[in-house]
Amino acid sequence: MEATAEITAAVKNVPALRFPEFEGEWVKKSIGSIAVKVGSGSTPLGGEKAYQDTGIPFIRSQNVNDDKLILGNVSFISEEINDKMKGSIVRANDMLLNITGGSIGRSCVVPDDFIVGNVNQHVCIIRLDKQNNPAFLQAHLSSYNGQKSLERSQVGSGREGLNFQSIRLIKFAFPTIAEQQKIASFLSAVNDKLQQLSKKKELLEKYKKGAMQQLFSRQIRFKDDNGHDFPEWEEKRLKDVAKRVTIKNKKDDINFVLTNSATQGIVSQQDYFDKDIANQENLEGYYVVDVDDFVYNPRISTAAPVGPIKRNKLAKGVMSPLYTVFRFEKQNLEFLEFFFETTVWHRYMKSVANYGARHDRMSITNDDLLGLPIPVPCQAEQQKITAFLSAIDNKLYYTKTQLEQAQQFKKGLLQQMFV
Repeated sequence: MEATAEITAAVKNVPALRFPEFEGEWVKKSIGSIAVKVGSGSTPLGGEKAYQDTGIPFIRSQNVNDDKLILGNVSFISEEINDKMKGSIVRANDMLLNITGGSIGRSCVVPDDFIVGNVNQHVCIIRLDKQNNPAFLQAHLSSYNGQKSLERSQVGSGREGLNFQSIRLIKFAFPTIAEQQKIASFLSAVNDKLQQLSKKKELLEKYKKGAMQQLFSRQIRFKDDNGHDFPEWEEKRLKDVAKRVTIKNKKDDINFVLTNSATQGIVSQQDYFDKDIANQENLEGYYVVDVDDFVYNPRISTAAPVGPIKRNKLAKGVMSPLYTVFRFEKQNLEFLEFFFETTVWHRYMKSVANYGARHDRMSITNDDLLGLPIPVPCQAEQQKITAFLSAIDNKLYYTKTQLEQAQQFKKGLLQQMFV
């Protein structure tokens, strides 16, 4: 992106960051004064029974996401119902704003090529006059100041909703239509870059997941440096290659409490929950977990349907006795770390689990856990697999870093490009 903007904060009612070809103060206007429509729809008679597989897209709050209209999971209504709901027909370039529920304040602009749709009562249509740009207003509402304005405009005892009148009364400073279009176009390019990085990250994660699954189920195999097949894999039980760690924090001399997250791995409990869950005065019954120990957490979730097994790469600490800690001896820990990211070992866990206790935890004995089959290819093949998957991890890390930097860049722009 070119550095086409300059700092111009000295004049009142102009943004801190502005394109140099524009000058003059922005003018405060209410949304109501520049909108030709502020309104929403309703749920069709019969509710979800009125939905069908094809027809007119019926937009709900879940379709307004990440500053764009996402129609992958959209419902459809018949043309007859759409005709009866003419007042809430959605057109190209309408701005859509969620006005109730947990996603309140989320917004998007309907793309140019959109033909026709309708909305329910949770999504507000804001249609601007020709002298104003909906993408400019949408970016403005997504900024920190815009979200604060929406928060102040919420109504109800719990301030849980926006009504049409409160939306019409929201005031912002607006530049000329030419400057609005310039800003909207620039931010659209930033959004395109963010979406490209997000898509790249998603594809890399999908590729890694597929590659791991095929490698550890032996659907694909590497060959050695001379092009020959590696030996067949051995299979050992967990108890044959690792030992369970049951050292307690008896002297209470370790107070760094760890937790095992399905998505983040072994992390500080204080950082994860933003507070101490464990009683810092009574950690004597907790297990001591060394760096490179592996930990099984029986709590199940969508991300970890049989509970996660993660390697502690953070620091020596303690963990609740609800977890099972084990330590490998003379094994390639990176190889095992990748193995536990797959679902190859899940079938065994499900076969020995005792269902019927708690719906959010696997009930499995330590003996059964230690009976878990562990694949043991030769060291050379383990190294090939580890090097291949680590290379994908490096690309993923680089892409995630780029994405985070781009998100911070956009956040900074939104704070400085609007009054």
